[in-house]
Amino acid sequence: MNLSFFDQFMSPYLLGIPLILLSTLFPALLLPAPGNRWITNRLSTLQSWFLHLITKQLMTPLNKNGHKWALILTSLMTLLLMINLLGLLPYTFTPTTQLSMNMALAFPLWLATLLTGLRNQPSASLGHLLPEGTPTPLIPALILIETTSLLIRPLALGVRLTANLTAGHLLIQLISTATTALLSIMPAISILTTLILLLLTILEVAVAMIQAYVFVLLLSLYLQENI
Repeated sequence: MNLSFFDQFMSPYLLGIPLILLSTLFPALLLPAPGNRWITNRLSTLQSWFLHLITKQLMTPLNKNGHKWALILTSLMTLLLMINLLGLLPYTFTPTTQLSMNMALAFPLWLATLLTGLRNQPSASLGHLLPEGTPTPLIPALILIETTSLLIRPLALGVRLTANLTAGHLLIQLISTATTALLSIMPAISILTTLILLLLTILEVAVAMIQAYVFVLLLSLYLQENI
């Protein structure tokens, strides 16, 4: 029983080939292809407005040097958002429930922000490990704590995204299973659980959007510290 609940998080295979790459790239096919004009229809207009809004939100706290990251951060936000939302559809697979994929996104980008700071302003980047005015006896312990906090950031990014999406999908499956089981025994309770399931689905749509935004926003904040 418990194993069947977690089957939805197993990467699908076809002829022994994992389809997680296809699940990751498929959302990009839903975006309208560029034409000869900047805006060709209402969908392109909505897409342009949405990308402009995301870029503005992410780039506002950053200085001019950080604007070079606009393309990669906006693309990452769009990818995570579409994957998270499409994963809520029935009979689909959500690649962002896999810790391996989330860590593959979080670790290189976090490392890039760290190396950017060490290259451009090494003194300021290393200065974050020791706040000004720290008492001398506390310096070794504080440096160790701040270093651990710095190194744990990519793990926190990946685990946060994985845990929130996994918990939401698992809760939806548990409630839907209870709704189906109670349908023939207690129809009134089954209708009530159906309403709860609909509200939970709306909540999970919000969580999918928020978690994609939080993931990219934290990366932009890490970048802000290093530029």
